[in-house]
This record gives sequence, C-alpha cells and structure tokens, in this order.
Amino acid sequence: MRKPRFIKLKKCAVGVMLIMPIGVFAQQQDIQLANQYFEQKEYDKAKSIYQKLIKKEDNEKYVYKNYIQTLQRLKEGGEAEKYIKKLIKNKPENIAYKAEYIILLENQNKVEEASKTGVKFINETVSDSARTEQMASYFMENEKIDWAEKTYQEARNRSGKETAFAIQLANIYRLKNETVKMVEEYINIAAENKSNLSGLQNILQDNLTKQEDLEKFEQILIAKIQKDPGQSVYSDLLIWYYIQQKEFTKAFFQARSLDKRLKLEGAKVMEIGLISLQNKDYKSASNIFEYLVKEYPRSSTYPTARRYLILSKEELVKQTYPINTENIVSLIADYQKLIAELGKTPQTAEALRSMGLLHAFYLDQKEEGLNYLNEAVKIARTEGDLTAKCKLDMGDIYLLKNEPWEATLLYSQVEKSNKEQPIGYEAKLKNAKLSYYKGEFELAQGHLDILKMATSREIANDAMDLSLLIQDNTAMDTTGEAMKEYASIELMLFQNKNQEALQLLEQMMEKYPNHSLTDEILWQKAQIYIKENENQKAIENLEKIVASYGLDILGDDAHFLMAKLYEEKLGDKEKAMELYQNHLTKYPGSIYVAESRKRFRHLRGDSIN
Repeated sequence: MRKPRFIKLKKCAVGVMLIMPIGVFAQQQDIQLANQYFEQKEYDKAKSIYQKLIKKEDNEKYVYKNYIQTLQRLKEGGEAEKYIKKLIKNKPENIAYKAEYIILLENQNKVEEASKTGVKFINETVSDSARTEQMASYFMENEKIDWAEKTYQEARNRSGKETAFAIQLANIYRLKNETVKMVEEYINIAAENKSNLSGLQNILQDNLTKQEDLEKFEQILIAKIQKDPGQSVYSDLLIWYYIQQKEFTKAFFQARSLDKRLKLEGAKVMEIGLISLQNKDYKSASNIFEYLVKEYPRSSTYPTARRYLILSKEELVKQTYPINTENIVSLIADYQKLIAELGKTPQTAEALRSMGLLHAFYLDQKEEGLNYLNEAVKIARTEGDLTAKCKLDMGDIYLLKNEPWEATLLYSQVEKSNKEQPIGYEAKLKNAKLSYYKGEFELAQGHLDILKMATSREIANDAMDLSLLIQDNTAMDTTGEAMKEYASIELMLFQNKNQEALQLLEQMMEKYPNHSLTDEILWQKAQIYIKENENQKAIENLEKIVASYGLDILGDDAHFLMAKLYEEKLGDKEKAMELYQNHLTKYPGSIYVAESRKRFRHLRGDSIN
C-alpha cells in the first residue's frame, strides 16, 4: 500500500528538476563530473572541466580547492598560485582563499615565502575573533595544525589577554602531544573562570595518564602558586591532583595554606580530612583532625574534628597487630573526655557507639558494649541512621555471643524499617552472611540476588563477591561440605577465634587438596598471621596466591599486601619498592595503582612538601 506514495515522491523530484534552470542543472552535472575525474586521479580531464567552471564566479566556492589540488598534481604550481592570487584580489575578505594560498606555498616547499605570507595574512585576520576562528579552523581541517596554532597565538598577542583562545590551543597541544603546553592552557581556562574547574578536571583525568605527565602537571601548578599565590584556582587544582593520587598529606599542606589565605576557618582542611578517612588513610586523617582541633578550638566544626580525630586514632590502633589492649582502653578514655566536654547529645551518640564496639570486640566485654549501644540509641532520638547502625552493632555482638537468633531479629528489624535505604541493604547483607555462616546457601543466595541490585555500590559489590564465592565453590560439590566448613570458619574469624580458625584452615588444606577454595584458605591464613604479627608466614601464604592465582582478584590483593608488609612490617624498602613498581605493570587495572605509585614515590624519596 506504500507504492503510490513512493511514486508521488518521484514525481515531486522530477518537478524540482523541471523548475531548476537548465544552465544551473548543467553546471551541477559538470561539477560532479569534474570531481569524479579528480577522485579517479584523471587530472587532465578534471582540469579542463574546472577551467570552464571557474569562468563563472558563482562556481568558485564549489571547485577552487579541487582545482588548485589538480594543478598541483599536474606539477602546475605556478598556475595554481596565479589562480589563487586572483581569487584573493577579487575577494580579499575571504579567509579560506588566504589560508589556501599559505598551504599551497608550503606544499611547494616555499617555506620562507609561506612564512612571510602567512604572517601577513594572519595579521590581517586576527583583529576579529570570528575571522580568527575561521582561519584556524580552515588550517585544522586541512591538517595544518602548526598554522592553526600560529593563528591563535597571534590573536592572543594582539588581544593582550593571556587566556585568550585557551580552549582551542589546549586542543591543538593535545593533538600535538605537547603535554606541558596543553596543561598550561587548561590551567589558563580555570584561572579565567573558576566555574570551568569541574569540567577541566574531567578533561585532565582523561588526558594525563602517564606518570611523567602527572609529575609535570604537579610542577607547573607549584610554580604558578609560587608566582601568584593569590590565585586560589591553582591551589584548588593541586589539591584535586593530590586527592586523585591519594596523597592526602600533600593535599592537607595545600589546603592548610589556602585556608589561611582565604580565612576559611578550616573548612577546606576538614574536607581533606574526611576524604582521607573515607579512603582509609588513617594516619593522614589523624594528623589533619589533630591540626583542626588545635588550630580552631572555637569553630563550629570543632566537635566533629574531635570526634574524627579519635576515630582516626582508633582505626590506626585496630590495624596495628597484635592489638594492644592498653591502647584500646586509652581510646575509650578519649571518648569519655569528649562526652564529658560536650555532653550526652545526639552529636556525641556516635562516641558512645564507638565505645560500645571497642568494649565488645577488643576487650571481650560484650554486655558492657550492649549497654553503651543501648544508651546511644536513647540519646540519638531523631538520628534514624545512627539508631539503625547501633541496632546492627548489637546484632553483631549477639553473633559474638553465639546467639544468631537474637542477631537476626535485630538485622530484620532494621531491614524492615529502612527498605530501599543503604542501611536497610546493609541489614539484609548481614542476614545473608548469617545464613552463609550457618551453611544455608540457598537462603543466603536469595538475599544476595536482591542485594546485587542495591543502590549502594559497596553493598552490591560485597553481595556479588559472596554470591560468586558460594557459586564457584558449590558448583562441583553438590553437598557443599567444603563450603560449609569454610563458612563456619569465617564465623569463627568474626568472633576473633583466630587460633581455632587457623587449625581448621590447615585441616581443610589437607582434607581438600587443590580445591577451588584453596586461594581463599591461603588468604584467610595470611590475615590471621598478620593479626598475630607473624608477617613472614603471612607473606609465604600470599606468595602462594600470587604464584598460583596471580590473575584472579585475590592475586591482585595478595601482591599489594605483600608490598605493604615488606614496607611496614619487615622494613625491607628495596623489596617493597620492587613490588610496588611491579604492581603498576602487572595489575594496571588494579584499585591499588594510585596507592602503589604513591608509596613507591615516597620510598624513592620524593618530597612531600
């Protein structure tokens, strides 16, 4: 039924041809024929038609470029020059003709004449920004990038504005692979308008991928800050760069200077401290919050800084093996001082929560821990998330006490009250793990399948990891006996029964040789040895993972952890540097790349100031 409609369209097209003057139609046919000869490299035939066409001025814009190239192919450069000079004389305002003449001279190796003429034509053009863009664009389209650069540079000089045409020049330097110049221009863009900063950071992230380019970027910014310390955008960019590199101490030094110059009362420093904490750089975070507490004791952020200072120290203590109970007691005393100073309010309920967890998990005082958490729930009042967190913590303590029924009641309560919320997903994940610990893998998978779609990426990833662990290690073993034994050992590890868990892991190695769980068992053994401060034994297990499972996820984790142990525990700087450097090439997509690079540079002796 669509055929009549098609016929109508054909008739319409014929009608257009009938309306078009015969002469115009003939000229279009001649242009098409000449272009066809040009593309087929039949230049003599093309030339004869082009020569006929250029006699009519209206045709010039359609054929001049191909005609000039035709003459060049026929070694008739003189004729081409003569023709284009005529075009320029007749239409001196036409930028394309002038640009084409420069290109023609250069193509004929008339370098000096091209340079002289180019300077003349560019000078005639760049007083107007639109004409500047037109000429530079013509050069870019014809792959004459150097001439485009000269055009923009001359226009910048004429304008007297250092940031003029920065975007265009940055793009040119990117194409020319001139990183330093490209970076300079991008920085100019940000300096001109700070609202460009976010977009600029995305561009830099895409283009600065080589280590040497990153170091140049840092050097350029430092030089600019020294030259013009009042321009805050340079400091903002340098802080951003250090955060990308996970060099939070360096970011802190810059933020501290910026805070003082702009009288920000520690706001920028607080931001860096929180980012350090989120990235688990507790040492940097501790130094940052200690600075804020001492420097701004009367600021509105003081209670927050005090709280996070103790929290940072707490994380450092908890990661220093074997854990010193005296340090735990000291942390609890710090929290008590904080509460005594600021009172029991919803703002200090988090401190009570921390005290409860320290008592339960590190001093084995479970009832004391539950008491503090119950008190935190009472004073948190409208702080819904904190109340939910405390209930999850209480569930964990009941799991420590080996009372899984009480634990799941609390987890389910939080899950039901916070549906489609991150804390609700966290509760569901805890219920999934509880089912996993008990060997109820189908029930665990039911929870995990839902959590894979969670809005929280971290929870979704954790759910995916646990789901894959179950699938990979029950697929070939329908009874799932090995998986059940391993899951029960993980519960022991949660309950801090490390020595008992270690013995059972050793038995599993003997009972299930070459099982798909072997890398997981080696990993857990390494974790236990680290907690017991037996770091050489930990490294031996990690080496086995790297040797046999190097391309798996645990291979990546094990390789990086080995480097950390050599650096932090064994004091073998050379071995640590070797492993960090190897990590960059062996695992280029690793989440530890930035951290490996930072640690390598620190061990190499790079300045942190």
